[in-house]
Amino acid sequence: MAASEEELRKLLVEIRMMEGSANLIQARLKVVAAALEETMIATRALEGVKNCQKATEALVPVGAGSFVRVELSDLQKVITGVGAGVCMEKSIDSAILDHKERQAELEKLNGSLQQQLSQILTSIEGSKNNLARLIEQQSEQKTKTP
Repeated sequence: MAASEEELRKLLVEIRMMEGSANLIQARLKVVAAALEETMIATRALEGVKNCQKATEALVPVGAGSFVRVELSDLQKVITGVGAGVCMEKSIDSAILDHKERQAELEKLNGSLQQQLSQILTSIEGSKNNLARLIEQQSEQKTKTP
C-alpha cells in the first residue's frame, strides 16, 4: 500500500507542475494576444493614414479617453518601434510591412503556444484519470481489508 501512496504523491506533484506550466502558457498567450492586437491596430491606422492628404485633421489619443486634434504634415515617413524600446523613422510602406511581418510572427507564436497548452491540458486530464483510478483502487483495498 505504501507503493501506491507514493505513486499517488508523484501523480499529484506531476499534476501540480503541469498546471503551473499551463498557467504560465496561458499568461504568455495573453501577452501575445495583446501584442498581436496592438500590432493589428497600428497596421490599420498606418494603412488608413497612408492615403490621406497633407493637412488632414486627425485625433490623437493621449490617454484616459482624451484626444488632441492635429493636422497631419508628413505622411511619407513615420516613427515606428523596432524592438527593445528603439524607434526609427521609416517610410510608411516599410512600417506597414514590418507590422505585417510582426503580426505573422505573433500569430505563429500564438499557434505554437495554443498547441503546447492543448498538449499539457491533455496530459493533465490523463494524469487526473490515473489519479482517480489509483484512489479508487486504494479505497477498494481498504474496504476489502478487515
